[in-house]
Amino acid sequence: MIIIDTITKTIPSREHPPSALRDVTFEIPSGAIFGLLGPAGAGKTTLLRLLALREAPEAGRILVDDLDTGALTGRKLRDLRTQFTLVDDYTLRAERTVAGNVALPLEQLGLDGAARRIRVAELLDLVGLSRAAISAPSELNEGQRRRVVLARALAAQPSVLLIDEPTAGLDVEQAAGVLAAIDRARAELGITVVLATRQAAVVRKLCDGVALLADGRLLEAGTVLSLLTDQSSYTAHALLPKVTSAPQVAREFDAVADVLLVGHATVNTLLPAAADRNDVQIATISGGMTRVVETPVARYRIGVQGDRADQALAWIRDHGGLVAVHTTAPAPAAPARHEVVEQLLQTAA
Repeated sequence: MIIIDTITKTIPSREHPPSALRDVTFEIPSGAIFGLLGPAGAGKTTLLRLLALREAPEAGRILVDDLDTGALTGRKLRDLRTQFTLVDDYTLRAERTVAGNVALPLEQLGLDGAARRIRVAELLDLVGLSRAAISAPSELNEGQRRRVVLARALAAQPSVLLIDEPTAGLDVEQAAGVLAAIDRARAELGITVVLATRQAAVVRKLCDGVALLADGRLLEAGTVLSLLTDQSSYTAHALLPKVTSAPQVAREFDAVADVLLVGHATVNTLLPAAADRNDVQIATISGGMTRVVETPVARYRIGVQGDRADQALAWIRDHGGLVAVHTTAPAPAAPARHEVVEQLLQTAA
């Protein structure tokens, strides 16, 4: 468990320094893939460097398994740093092969040739690049090169891997390859992964937990699914399909509601079952379905026609759906409470 406890970190300046992080507090469970989500300038990279123990906060504490890192000096601090690997540079040595790049930290650790070759082969298999071992970095696409960097970062067997913008600038296919490699590394090696990203889709596809940052402040933090079930949360606005409807459309129904459905057992079956059991018709006005890691999640604005419309909505609620009923024609979807959400919506697809 990593605990970030009221962290403040400022950037030095000739004048009054702007705060990079201000009173930030949240927890990262061991073995999780945890996202630091926010637009440029939110403080994500600064927080990664603090977590990597490359810099110290000016106020607050970072605790690793109840150990106060700020109280460590000398060898104890150096030993703890070896458990953390920060990936914030995606360059490779052009004169080395792919395997040679991955082997570099193993050479620095003094691992003998036979053991080194075995370890490099394991790491390249982990990131799906076994066949590229003797290739030059220039022969790979950018997504593949980032997977090589990931393999190199894992060579020293860290307990915590910290990654800055792992998919920035990549196309969909290349980004998917990088995310799959990160997910496999967590699953097979049991490490904790903390990644900083401006892309809401990365959090939705990969992360167990998230801390949403803006202007150096924490807006909210928790498991992704718990935040999505709070319809007032920033994360819900950023990650879930949008729901809208015109007032004249709503007047066609006996009841209108926003419904959130989570899990295989509810997403595809709950609305049809509610219609059948209550002898009503249910139409989807807007919204859609997405996936949070492997869990299907749907948010719909629905219209219900029939004498038992209210009972149908109550039945949906009783069987696991989250229902917000509109007593009159619904207003447009709730506006974002912070401009950060609007920025994140641009990357939520």
